[in-house]
Amino acid sequence: MLDTTTDHAAGLPPSPSPAPRAIDTIALPTRDEAVRQRFVSTLRKRLMVDMAGRLRRTWDSEVEPQLRRRQGRTARDGREVRRAMLSHPYFKAWSALRYAAQEMTWWSVQPQVERRLPELVEAGRAAAAADGPGSLRLDPALPVPRDVSAMDIHLMPGCFHTEYQPDDVAVGAVYWHGTAVFSAGLKLRHAGGGVARSIAEYLRIVHPRFRPRRMLDIGCSAGNQLLPYLDVFPGCVGHGVDVGAPLLRFAHARSRALGYDVHYSQQDARRLDFADGSFDLVVSSFFLHEQSRATNRQVLKEARRLLAPGGIMVHMELPPAAAVDPYYNFYLDWDAYYNNEPHYAGFRELDPVEECVRAGFAREACFARRIPNFGTVPDEEFRESALGLRPAPAHGNGASWFIFGATR
Repeated sequence: MLDTTTDHAAGLPPSPSPAPRAIDTIALPTRDEAVRQRFVSTLRKRLMVDMAGRLRRTWDSEVEPQLRRRQGRTARDGREVRRAMLSHPYFKAWSALRYAAQEMTWWSVQPQVERRLPELVEAGRAAAAADGPGSLRLDPALPVPRDVSAMDIHLMPGCFHTEYQPDDVAVGAVYWHGTAVFSAGLKLRHAGGGVARSIAEYLRIVHPRFRPRRMLDIGCSAGNQLLPYLDVFPGCVGHGVDVGAPLLRFAHARSRALGYDVHYSQQDARRLDFADGSFDLVVSSFFLHEQSRATNRQVLKEARRLLAPGGIMVHMELPPAAAVDPYYNFYLDWDAYYNNEPHYAGFRELDPVEECVRAGFAREACFARRIPNFGTVPDEEFRESALGLRPAPAHGNGASWFIFGATR
């Protein structure tokens, strides 16, 4: 492995080095680019809120009654809804626009990244060479799993791993800036919360004595769902693993510039090189649905192996098929057919608690539930929902998050 952690000769003080430049502030858009990005964000909001509402009404008022008359019953599952909706003009228009908006999300940020790529690469190199907290370990010989290498997941050019030059960070920067465009029109996603902050606050309330010393984020991408845990749990040392070296370089440069103690390493989550019981907290966000069933079962077993006694595993994912109605299953599974996420629908058909039990966790130690997005509900409402005293908001557009996991 290539270890870019800075070491110093014994007995010699480290040479002073300038603080690394914040890599996420380098490739900023021009005015024209920012306007295009606002258009894409607004288009996505129109599609995912306004037009999505009309799509549901089309099912309720037109397609479902026709299906009921034709076969004497309504749809049993999302696949039957899909077959009935495929030929409807409104679904065709909505789906085509949604696909185009997904591509436009990445296209809208590529010019600014390509224009400033030499500076981005240099910022990554400087961060790796500078004195500071955390570290970066890369393994150029690591085979990229087929789940990642076979297609551009989320339609993002280059997926998470492609490198166009030495020390590349391009897809890391595209992912970072593109996800901002992706979610900007859906204010609930990040307004005072986000996945990591919401889960961390949930853990703080439900397990008030829980003080993790070391945590691991599996499939950490650019690190944006890792750092909030360290804000909620001061003194915790973060670790993030991913197979994409450009993502990890970007994440490391950003974390180091912000002063976070995070150790990133390029590894396959099915076979990690950490010792048994290394972590008090193991998490992932939007990760498992992109892997095959066999891969996820290996990942969950690894998570159990890595948890210390009293440790907690939490994964954020889309709600399982059994938790929502057939129409919403059809709506969520759009990504499986059109967004290069072929494992998406199959993953959601699994029972997350049963998968944790299969990985070796005691059934009574497992959980699966929705929690509100922290910051978009009053603090007392969030607390009551975390404690099970009131239901979380319905899933959709980041109003709540579905989480599952287990304690060791």
